[in-house]
Amino acid sequence: MTTFEYKGYDSSGRTQSGLIEAADPKDARKRLAVRGILAETVQAAGPSTRRGGQRQKTFTADIRTMFYREFAALLGAGVAMVPALDVILQAPELKQVRTLLAAVRDAVREGSPLSAALANTARQVTAFEVAVMEVGERAGGMNEALARLAVFLEEQEKLREKLVTALIYPALVVALAVIIGGLVLVFLLPMAQRVFVEARMELPMLTRVILTGGRIFGVLLLLGAVATAVAWGEIRRRIRTKAAWRIRLDRRLFRLPLIGGGWQNLVSLRFVRVLELLLERGVGLMESVPLAGRASGSAWLEDCARRETAALGEGKPLVAVIRGIQPLHPSLAAWVQAGEAGGNLPELLDHAAQRYQQSWDRLATRGMMFLEVGLTMVVGLFVALIALAVLLPILQMNKGFHP
Repeated sequence: MTTFEYKGYDSSGRTQSGLIEAADPKDARKRLAVRGILAETVQAAGPSTRRGGQRQKTFTADIRTMFYREFAALLGAGVAMVPALDVILQAPELKQVRTLLAAVRDAVREGSPLSAALANTARQVTAFEVAVMEVGERAGGMNEALARLAVFLEEQEKLREKLVTALIYPALVVALAVIIGGLVLVFLLPMAQRVFVEARMELPMLTRVILTGGRIFGVLLLLGAVATAVAWGEIRRRIRTKAAWRIRLDRRLFRLPLIGGGWQNLVSLRFVRVLELLLERGVGLMESVPLAGRASGSAWLEDCARRETAALGEGKPLVAVIRGIQPLHPSLAAWVQAGEAGGNLPELLDHAAQRYQQSWDRLATRGMMFLEVGLTMVVGLFVALIALAVLLPILQMNKGFHP
Protein backbone atom coordinates (compact mmCIF):
# COMPACT_ATOMS: atom_id res chain seq x y z
CA MET A 1 0.00 0.00 0.00
CA THR A 2 1.14 3.52 -0.84
CA THR A 3 0.09 6.77 0.78
CA PHE A 4 -1.44 9.36 -1.54
CA GLU A 5 -2.30 12.98 -0.90
CA TYR A 6 -5.57 14.10 -2.41
CA LYS A 7 -7.55 17.26 -2.95
CA GLY A 8 -11.17 17.24 -4.01
CA TYR A 9 -14.77 18.11 -3.16
CA ASP A 10 -17.48 16.43 -1.14
CA SER A 11 -21.16 16.18 -2.08
CA SER A 12 -21.87 19.66 -0.71
CA GLY A 13 -19.10 21.23 -2.79
CA ARG A 14 -16.71 21.90 0.08
CA THR A 15 -12.99 21.44 -0.49
CA GLN A 16 -11.51 18.31 1.09
CA SER A 17 -7.85 17.29 1.35
CA GLY A 18 -5.82 14.72 3.22
CA LEU A 19 -4.03 11.38 2.97
CA ILE A 20 -5.30 8.00 1.88
CA GLU A 21 -3.63 4.61 1.53
CA ALA A 22 -4.23 2.70 -1.68
CA ALA A 23 -2.55 0.36 -4.15
CA ASP A 24 -2.32 3.00 -6.91
CA PRO A 25 -3.88 6.37 -7.87
CA LYS A 26 -6.85 4.66 -9.52
CA ASP A 27 -7.55 2.66 -6.36
CA ALA A 28 -7.20 5.86 -4.31
CA ARG A 29 -9.84 7.61 -6.41
CA LYS A 30 -12.20 4.64 -5.96
CA ARG A 31 -11.74 4.68 -2.19
CA LEU A 32 -12.37 8.43 -2.11
CA ALA A 33 -15.51 8.00 -4.23
CA VAL A 34 -16.83 5.52 -1.65
CA ARG A 35 -16.34 8.25 0.97
CA GLY A 36 -18.29 10.66 -1.21
CA ILE A 37 -15.27 12.71 -2.28
CA LEU A 38 -14.67 13.63 -5.91
CA ALA A 39 -10.87 13.74 -6.22
CA GLU A 40 -9.39 16.59 -8.22
CA THR A 41 -5.73 15.64 -7.69
CA VAL A 42 -4.20 12.44 -6.34
CA GLN A 43 -0.43 12.08 -6.04
CA ALA A 44 1.97 9.94 -4.07
CA ALA A 45 3.06 11.45 -0.77
CA GLY A 46 6.58 12.80 -0.81
CA PRO A 47 8.77 15.87 -0.40
CA SER A 48 7.62 17.47 -3.67
CA THR A 49 3.91 17.32 -2.86
CA ARG A 50 2.24 20.73 -2.92
CA ARG A 51 -0.68 22.00 -0.92
CA GLY A 52 -2.87 24.77 -2.20
CA GLY A 53 -0.36 25.56 -4.94
CA GLN A 54 2.47 26.05 -2.44
CA ARG A 55 5.25 23.71 -1.46
CA GLN A 56 4.78 22.26 2.00
CA LYS A 57 6.83 23.46 4.95
CA THR A 58 10.34 22.06 5.07
CA PHE A 59 11.54 19.52 7.62
CA THR A 60 13.22 22.13 9.84
CA ALA A 61 15.53 21.36 12.76
CA ASP A 62 12.90 22.03 15.44
CA ILE A 63 10.39 19.77 13.69
CA ARG A 64 13.01 17.04 13.29
CA THR A 65 13.86 17.35 16.98
CA MET A 66 10.21 16.85 17.91
CA PHE A 67 9.92 13.91 15.52
CA TYR A 68 13.04 12.17 16.87
CA ARG A 69 11.98 12.66 20.50
CA GLU A 70 8.45 11.32 20.00
CA PHE A 71 9.67 8.45 17.85
CA ALA A 72 12.27 7.50 20.49
CA ALA A 73 9.60 7.50 23.21
CA LEU A 74 7.32 5.21 21.19
CA LEU A 75 10.13 2.79 20.30
CA GLY A 76 11.27 2.77 23.93
CA ALA A 77 7.74 1.81 24.97
CA GLY A 78 7.93 -1.27 22.76
CA VAL A 79 5.91 0.01 19.78
CA ALA A 80 7.11 -1.34 16.42
CA MET A 81 8.51 1.11 13.89
CA VAL A 82 5.63 1.26 11.39
CA PRO A 83 2.88 1.52 14.06
CA ALA A 84 4.99 4.19 15.78
CA LEU A 85 5.08 6.16 12.53
CA ASP A 86 1.30 5.73 12.25
CA VAL A 87 0.91 7.32 15.68
CA ILE A 88 3.27 10.19 14.84
CA LEU A 89 1.33 10.91 11.66
CA GLN A 90 -1.65 11.80 13.83
CA ALA A 91 0.31 14.31 15.96
CA PRO A 92 -1.12 17.82 15.37
CA GLU A 93 2.32 19.39 15.96
CA LEU A 94 3.67 17.55 12.91
CA LYS A 95 0.71 18.26 10.64
CA GLN A 96 2.76 20.44 8.26
CA VAL A 97 5.12 17.53 7.43
CA ARG A 98 2.54 14.75 7.53
CA THR A 99 2.87 14.08 3.80
CA LEU A 100 6.64 13.73 4.07
CA LEU A 101 6.38 11.41 7.08
CA ALA A 102 3.79 9.32 5.25
CA ALA A 103 6.33 8.79 2.46
CA VAL A 104 8.91 7.77 5.08
CA ARG A 105 6.44 5.29 6.58
CA ASP A 106 5.76 3.77 3.15
CA ALA A 107 9.49 3.31 2.53
CA VAL A 108 10.01 1.71 5.96
CA ARG A 109 7.01 -0.56 5.43
CA GLU A 110 8.56 -1.73 2.15
CA GLY A 111 11.77 -2.71 3.96
CA SER A 112 13.92 0.41 3.73
CA PRO A 113 15.93 1.37 6.86
CA LEU A 114 14.73 4.50 8.64
CA SER A 115 18.03 6.29 7.92
CA ALA A 116 17.76 5.67 4.17
CA ALA A 117 14.04 6.50 4.09
CA LEU A 118 14.59 9.87 5.77
CA ALA A 119 17.70 10.70 3.73
CA ASN A 120 15.90 9.96 0.45
CA THR A 121 12.72 11.80 1.41
CA ALA A 122 13.92 14.88 3.30
CA ARG A 123 17.02 16.67 2.01
CA GLN A 124 17.23 18.68 5.26
CA VAL A 125 18.34 15.56 7.17
CA THR A 126 22.11 15.90 7.63
CA ALA A 127 24.82 13.27 7.25
CA PHE A 128 25.29 13.37 11.03
CA GLU A 129 21.64 12.49 11.64
CA VAL A 130 21.75 9.68 9.08
CA ALA A 131 24.91 8.26 10.67
CA VAL A 132 23.39 8.32 14.17
CA MET A 133 20.32 6.47 12.90
CA GLU A 134 22.56 3.93 11.18
CA VAL A 135 24.25 3.39 14.54
CA GLY A 136 20.87 2.61 16.08
CA GLU A 137 20.03 0.23 13.24
CA ARG A 138 23.32 -1.66 13.44
CA ALA A 139 23.66 -1.75 17.22
CA GLY A 140 19.99 -2.37 18.03
CA GLY A 141 19.34 0.77 20.07
CA MET A 142 17.31 3.01 17.77
CA ASN A 143 15.32 4.61 20.59
CA GLU A 144 18.50 5.68 22.42
CA ALA A 145 20.11 6.89 19.19
CA LEU A 146 17.07 9.01 18.33
CA ALA A 147 16.86 10.40 21.87
CA ARG A 148 20.51 11.50 21.76
CA LEU A 149 19.99 12.95 18.31
CA ALA A 150 17.05 15.00 19.59
CA VAL A 151 19.15 16.36 22.47
CA PHE A 152 22.00 17.29 20.13
CA LEU A 153 19.72 19.07 17.65
CA GLU A 154 17.96 20.89 20.48
CA GLU A 155 21.30 22.21 21.79
CA GLN A 156 22.29 23.38 18.31
CA GLU A 157 18.91 25.01 17.74
CA LYS A 158 19.12 26.91 21.04
CA LEU A 159 22.54 28.22 20.07
CA ARG A 160 21.31 29.18 16.59
CA GLU A 161 18.33 31.07 18.02
CA LYS A 162 20.61 32.87 20.46
CA LEU A 163 22.95 33.95 17.67
CA VAL A 164 20.12 35.00 15.35
CA THR A 165 18.55 37.06 18.13
CA ALA A 166 21.89 38.76 18.79
CA LEU A 167 22.21 39.66 15.10
CA ILE A 168 18.72 41.09 14.57
CA TYR A 169 19.55 44.60 15.80
CA PRO A 170 22.88 44.95 13.90
CA ALA A 171 21.23 43.60 10.75
CA LEU A 172 18.42 46.17 10.99
CA VAL A 173 20.93 48.97 11.56
CA VAL A 174 23.01 47.87 8.56
CA ALA A 175 19.94 47.59 6.33
CA LEU A 176 18.69 51.04 7.37
CA ALA A 177 22.12 52.60 6.87
CA VAL A 178 22.47 51.05 3.40
CA ILE A 179 19.00 52.25 2.36
CA ILE A 180 19.55 55.80 3.61
CA GLY A 181 23.07 55.92 2.17
CA GLY A 182 21.80 54.68 -1.18
CA LEU A 183 19.09 57.33 -1.29
CA VAL A 184 21.63 60.03 -0.45
CA LEU A 185 24.05 58.81 -3.13
CA VAL A 186 21.38 58.41 -5.80
CA PHE A 187 19.25 61.53 -5.18
CA LEU A 188 20.62 64.06 -2.69
CA LEU A 189 24.28 64.34 -3.70
CA PRO A 190 23.56 64.52 -7.47
CA MET A 191 21.11 67.36 -6.73
CA ALA A 192 23.80 69.15 -4.74
CA GLN A 193 26.22 68.61 -7.61
CA ARG A 194 23.82 70.25 -10.09
CA VAL A 195 23.35 73.23 -7.76
CA PHE A 196 27.12 73.69 -7.48
CA VAL A 197 27.55 73.44 -11.26
CA GLU A 198 24.89 76.11 -11.80
CA ALA A 199 26.55 78.32 -9.17
CA ARG A 200 29.96 77.68 -10.78
CA MET A 201 31.31 76.34 -7.53
CA GLU A 202 33.44 73.26 -6.96
CA LEU A 203 32.23 70.42 -4.76
CA PRO A 204 34.41 69.49 -1.76
CA MET A 205 36.92 66.71 -2.38
CA LEU A 206 35.20 64.24 -0.01
CA THR A 207 31.83 64.73 -1.72
CA ARG A 208 33.35 64.16 -5.17
CA VAL A 209 35.08 61.02 -3.93
CA ILE A 210 31.85 59.69 -2.39
CA LEU A 211 29.89 60.40 -5.59
CA THR A 212 32.46 58.70 -7.81
CA GLY A 213 32.90 55.84 -5.38
CA GLY A 214 29.14 55.34 -5.18
CA ARG A 215 28.84 54.98 -8.96
CA ILE A 216 31.78 52.59 -9.14
CA PHE A 217 30.48 50.61 -6.15
CA GLY A 218 27.05 50.25 -7.76
CA VAL A 219 28.55 48.78 -10.93
CA LEU A 220 30.88 46.51 -8.96
CA LEU A 221 28.01 45.39 -6.75
CA LEU A 222 25.96 44.36 -9.78
CA LEU A 223 28.89 42.54 -11.38
CA GLY A 224 29.76 40.95 -8.04
CA ALA A 225 26.21 39.67 -7.59
CA VAL A 226 26.27 38.04 -11.04
CA ALA A 227 29.74 36.58 -10.47
CA THR A 228 28.75 35.27 -7.04
CA ALA A 229 25.66 33.55 -8.43
CA VAL A 230 27.70 31.88 -11.19
CA ALA A 231 30.51 30.90 -8.80
CA TRP A 232 28.06 29.52 -6.23
CA GLY A 233 26.40 27.34 -8.86
CA GLU A 234 29.79 26.01 -9.98
CA ILE A 235 30.89 25.38 -6.38
CA ARG A 236 27.72 23.43 -5.61
CA ARG A 237 28.17 21.35 -8.76
CA ARG A 238 31.76 20.49 -7.85
CA ILE A 239 30.84 19.71 -4.24
CA ARG A 240 28.24 17.21 -5.45
CA THR A 241 30.36 15.56 -8.14
CA LYS A 242 34.03 15.79 -7.11
CA ALA A 243 35.17 14.22 -3.84
CA ALA A 244 38.74 15.55 -4.13
CA TRP A 245 37.43 19.09 -4.58
CA ARG A 246 35.19 18.71 -1.50
CA ILE A 247 38.17 17.59 0.57
CA ARG A 248 40.33 20.48 -0.67
CA LEU A 249 37.61 23.02 0.10
CA ASP A 250 37.07 21.52 3.55
CA ARG A 251 40.79 21.71 4.36
CA ARG A 252 40.79 25.41 3.50
CA LEU A 253 37.82 25.92 5.80
CA PHE A 254 39.85 24.56 8.72
CA ARG A 255 42.57 27.16 8.06
CA LEU A 256 40.28 30.19 8.30
CA PRO A 257 40.79 32.28 11.45
CA LEU A 258 38.06 31.85 14.07
CA ILE A 259 35.80 29.96 11.62
CA GLY A 260 38.34 27.14 11.35
CA GLY A 261 38.49 26.70 15.13
CA GLY A 262 34.72 26.62 15.41
CA TRP A 263 34.42 24.11 12.57
CA GLN A 264 37.06 21.88 14.19
CA ASN A 265 35.15 21.87 17.49
CA LEU A 266 31.86 21.09 15.76
CA VAL A 267 33.15 18.17 13.65
CA SER A 268 35.08 16.80 16.64
CA LEU A 269 31.88 16.98 18.70
CA ARG A 270 29.93 15.04 16.06
CA PHE A 271 32.72 12.47 15.66
CA VAL A 272 32.98 11.84 19.40
CA ARG A 273 29.21 11.61 19.92
CA VAL A 274 28.82 8.92 17.27
CA LEU A 275 31.99 7.03 18.27
CA GLU A 276 30.83 6.97 21.89
CA LEU A 277 27.42 5.60 20.94
CA LEU A 278 28.94 2.92 18.70
CA LEU A 279 31.40 1.74 21.34
CA GLU A 280 28.67 1.64 23.99
CA ARG A 281 26.69 -0.66 21.70
CA GLY A 282 29.64 -2.98 21.17
CA VAL A 283 30.38 -2.08 17.54
CA GLY A 284 33.99 -2.77 16.57
CA LEU A 285 36.52 -0.01 15.94
CA MET A 286 36.99 -1.04 12.30
CA GLU A 287 33.37 -0.10 11.67
CA SER A 288 33.00 2.67 14.26
CA VAL A 289 35.82 5.00 13.18
CA PRO A 290 34.80 5.44 9.50
CA LEU A 291 31.13 5.74 10.44
CA ALA A 292 31.94 8.43 13.00
CA GLY A 293 34.06 10.18 10.37
CA ARG A 294 31.16 10.24 7.93
CA ALA A 295 28.86 11.57 10.65
CA SER A 296 31.16 14.55 11.26
CA GLY A 297 30.01 16.32 8.10
CA SER A 298 33.63 17.06 7.14
CA ALA A 299 34.86 15.58 3.85
CA TRP A 300 38.50 15.87 4.96
CA LEU A 301 37.85 14.16 8.31
CA GLU A 302 35.88 11.39 6.60
CA ASP A 303 38.76 10.76 4.18
CA CYS A 304 41.33 10.71 7.01
CA ALA A 305 39.17 8.35 9.09
CA ARG A 306 38.83 5.96 6.15
CA ARG A 307 42.59 5.89 5.56
CA GLU A 308 43.44 5.52 9.25
CA THR A 309 40.96 2.65 9.62
CA ALA A 310 43.08 0.62 7.21
CA ALA A 311 46.08 1.22 9.49
CA LEU A 312 43.94 0.24 12.48
CA GLY A 313 43.35 -3.15 10.87
CA GLU A 314 47.12 -3.60 10.62
CA GLY A 315 47.54 -3.22 14.39
CA LYS A 316 47.90 0.54 14.79
CA PRO A 317 46.70 1.67 18.27
CA LEU A 318 43.51 3.71 18.50
CA VAL A 319 45.39 6.65 20.04
CA ALA A 320 47.72 6.78 17.04
CA VAL A 321 44.73 6.51 14.70
CA ILE A 322 43.04 9.49 16.39
CA ARG A 323 46.27 11.49 16.14
CA GLY A 324 46.47 10.60 12.46
CA ILE A 325 43.02 12.09 11.79
CA GLN A 326 44.32 15.64 11.45
CA PRO A 327 41.00 17.58 11.45
CA LEU A 328 40.11 16.31 14.95
CA HIS A 329 40.80 18.47 17.98
CA PRO A 330 44.36 17.83 19.27
CA SER A 331 43.12 17.09 22.79
CA LEU A 332 40.99 14.12 21.71
CA ALA A 333 43.97 11.75 21.59
CA ALA A 334 44.65 12.42 25.28
CA TRP A 335 41.03 11.65 26.17
CA VAL A 336 41.19 8.39 24.20
CA GLN A 337 44.49 7.39 25.79
CA ALA A 338 43.13 8.02 29.30
CA GLY A 339 39.93 6.13 28.49
CA GLU A 340 41.78 3.09 27.17
CA ALA A 341 44.11 3.06 30.18
CA GLY A 342 41.21 3.27 32.64
CA GLY A 343 38.87 0.95 30.74
CA ASN A 344 36.13 3.60 30.55
CA LEU A 345 36.59 4.97 27.03
CA PRO A 346 32.87 5.72 26.32
CA GLU A 347 32.57 7.69 29.56
CA LEU A 348 35.63 9.83 28.81
CA LEU A 349 34.45 10.34 25.24
CA ASP A 350 31.23 11.75 26.71
CA HIS A 351 33.29 14.18 28.82
CA ALA A 352 35.28 15.16 25.73
CA ALA A 353 32.05 15.77 23.81
CA GLN A 354 30.76 18.03 26.58
CA ARG A 355 34.03 19.97 26.49
CA TYR A 356 33.81 20.43 22.71
CA GLN A 357 30.17 21.46 23.01
CA GLN A 358 31.09 24.19 25.51
CA SER A 359 34.02 25.31 23.36
CA TRP A 360 31.82 25.43 20.26
CA ASP A 361 29.22 27.53 22.10
CA ARG A 362 31.89 29.96 23.32
CA LEU A 363 33.49 30.32 19.90
CA ALA A 364 30.14 30.88 18.20
CA THR A 365 29.10 33.48 20.78
CA ARG A 366 32.47 35.24 20.56
CA GLY A 367 32.33 35.23 16.77
CA MET A 368 28.90 36.82 16.78
CA MET A 369 30.13 39.44 19.26
CA PHE A 370 33.06 40.36 16.99
CA LEU A 371 30.74 40.43 13.99
CA GLU A 372 28.30 42.71 15.81
CA VAL A 373 31.08 45.10 16.86
CA GLY A 374 32.58 45.06 13.37
CA LEU A 375 29.25 45.77 11.70
CA THR A 376 28.57 48.62 14.13
CA MET A 377 31.95 50.21 13.40
CA VAL A 378 31.57 49.85 9.62
CA VAL A 379 28.06 51.31 9.72
CA GLY A 380 29.24 54.18 11.92
CA LEU A 381 32.08 55.00 9.52
CA PHE A 382 29.75 54.77 6.52
CA VAL A 383 27.17 57.07 8.11
CA ALA A 384 29.88 59.55 9.13
CA LEU A 385 31.25 59.72 5.57
CA ILE A 386 27.78 60.18 4.09
CA ALA A 387 26.96 62.90 6.64
CA LEU A 388 30.20 64.75 5.88
CA ALA A 389 29.62 64.40 2.14
CA VAL A 390 26.23 66.10 2.61
CA LEU A 391 27.25 68.75 5.16
CA LEU A 392 30.45 69.96 3.48
CA PRO A 393 28.68 71.27 0.33
CA ILE A 394 26.11 73.04 2.52
CA LEU A 395 28.83 74.69 4.59
CA GLN A 396 30.81 75.65 1.50
CA MET A 397 27.73 77.08 -0.20
CA ASN A 398 26.85 79.04 2.93
CA LYS A 399 30.38 80.40 3.02
CA GLY A 400 30.12 81.38 -0.65
CA PHE A 401 26.92 83.36 -0.03
CA HIS A 402 28.47 85.24 2.93
CA PRO A 403 31.86 86.59 1.86
